[in-house]
Amino acid sequence: MNRLGILLLNLGGPDKLEDVRPFLYNLFSDPELIRLPSPLLQAPLAWLISTLRFKKSQRNYKKIGGYSPLRQITEAQAEALRSQLQLNGHAVNVYIGMRYWHPFTEEAIAQIKKDKIEELVILPLYPQFSISTTGSSFSLIERIWQIDPELQKIKYTVVPSWYDNSGYLQSMANLIAAKLDRVNNPSEAYIFFSAHGVPVSYIEEAGDPYQKEIETCAALIMQKLNRPNPYKLAYQSRVGPVEWLQPYTEAAIAELAEQGVKELVVVPISFVSEHIETLEEIDMEYREIAEQAGIETFARVPAPDTDPAFIEALADIVLKALSDKPILFAETIQPQKDTKLYPQERWEWGMTLSAEVWNGRLAMLGFAILLLETWLGRGQLFQ
Repeated sequence: MNRLGILLLNLGGPDKLEDVRPFLYNLFSDPELIRLPSPLLQAPLAWLISTLRFKKSQRNYKKIGGYSPLRQITEAQAEALRSQLQLNGHAVNVYIGMRYWHPFTEEAIAQIKKDKIEELVILPLYPQFSISTTGSSFSLIERIWQIDPELQKIKYTVVPSWYDNSGYLQSMANLIAAKLDRVNNPSEAYIFFSAHGVPVSYIEEAGDPYQKEIETCAALIMQKLNRPNPYKLAYQSRVGPVEWLQPYTEAAIAELAEQGVKELVVVPISFVSEHIETLEEIDMEYREIAEQAGIETFARVPAPDTDPAFIEALADIVLKALSDKPILFAETIQPQKDTKLYPQERWEWGMTLSAEVWNGRLAMLGFAILLLETWLGRGQLFQ
């Protein structure tokens, strides 16, 4: 039997307050996040942003215990997945590859080589595909693969997205139902899905399937839930002056309050692990907005983490990937015909937030706004 490995991909986060500054530096050193006319400018700009932003970011992390729980949760998910697959008769090694902090994707791949893995499933812990998350990680791994003959001997398959997996949908429906049954009026509470936003240009110019997959995912979860409750999908964590997917979470909460809604059951739909955007942004910032707007119940559904039904869903996704025709990087870099991943074929002036490319004619304005955002910005990249 081939030595089988599973590589779980995620963003990563600082393990302690002292890690916040280097974490931010790694984040903004990525040329897929900030596109500049010369790579020589990348390191100085990353240093500038991380220097200006780390104290505010540290304050945000202090609110949730002084660190990101993402690594611990992902490690627990990896162990639970390994155990579940073992129960199903598959002996596997499960690895974690973070994009911007330890254990880095490069570290995981080095261990995969050391363990002489012969068959590999690469599974991003992002249910919905976006060029800014799954696409960025796939691009990194592809570059590593192309220059290493030893890696090219490994039979591998990648999972571009799994937002419509029946087990995942059921696990989310179960978590929502459990929270819904504990509010004052379970049949009338509004179910409020909050997803990480992306700039509209991702969708309209780059062909990112993210919005379509998020909307479909929310609808499918409601079908599984099979309750009469109304629901709404909104987008959080926007940053910068460009247009992002709407409605924005804070605006949608205020609008529902104006309509007389008193109970919200809030679902972090694009997140499968608790981290700063659920624990600080949703639980603290949006809760405060809701309370001030007149919402009486703000009941937040937990992220799946190591929920048994969710782990079973991940195992199902892995087994299907092993049984289906292998999917290679070349096939996922263009997940749909018109999707364009960054970096572009040519250099362009401008700034991106996880792959957003600014129009060259607005380059200097964009650069100035970026510097301003280091003082005023908020959202995932600025926390």
